[in-house]
Amino acid sequence: MKLLILSDVHANWPALEAILEAEADCDNVVFCGDAVTYGPNPVECVRWLAGHARHAVRGNHDNAIIHGLDCRCLESSRRYALATLDWHCELLSDSDRASLRNRLALDFFEWNGMHFRVAHATPHGDLYEYLPAALWGQRVRGLDADFVLLGHTHVQGMRTFGKITVVNPGSVGFARDHCGAACYATHERGRIQLKQVPYDVSRTLAALHRAPLPDPIIQGLARMLTNSTLVHGLR
Repeated sequence: MKLLILSDVHANWPALEAILEAEADCDNVVFCGDAVTYGPNPVECVRWLAGHARHAVRGNHDNAIIHGLDCRCLESSRRYALATLDWHCELLSDSDRASLRNRLALDFFEWNGMHFRVAHATPHGDLYEYLPAALWGQRVRGLDADFVLLGHTHVQGMRTFGKITVVNPGSVGFARDHCGAACYATHERGRIQLKQVPYDVSRTLAALHRAPLPDPIIQGLARMLTNSTLVHGLR
């Protein structure tokens, strides 16, 4: 039995599609939040996740689109988040937004005898803090879980503290640590694996160039897709 662990798809359907082709035998899907903003395909991504992610939490960008709040993302990508947020609001239907609204900040489930805790940014359900891996052990102290799944940083990582293993699968749609690849993780036979699969970035870029967005926004998003830039302090 294979569990597919995804996070931060950010409306990049070609990236998500590449993972689905690589992991066609997955039995269940868990999603650590942020289906929307940045990418050109919010409808496809939101609807696929709504239909297939049995366990899913809300990300800061999801929260922004359904409540009209500030997503409080990194300053380096803020202008791109705001521009695509308005566009995605126009594209998503009421039922699409409802699927995002129904997600909580924390989810808990059991899989093959293992207990999972799912959140977007921190183990206790915060949506905004960029939590460095150096603080993971402190934040999971006293929690009752075998695995804690987090997203938000767009940087893959995995560390074990006593009986708890913290996993960040990285970003499907806008990875900061693996340029040109969609990042994710799997759990199978009691083992977590961090994985990356290349995808056709040109498809995403072509869709962005057809989008009703200002040229500087499209150019900035293209740089985000094609330049691998680690976020200082998050490893």
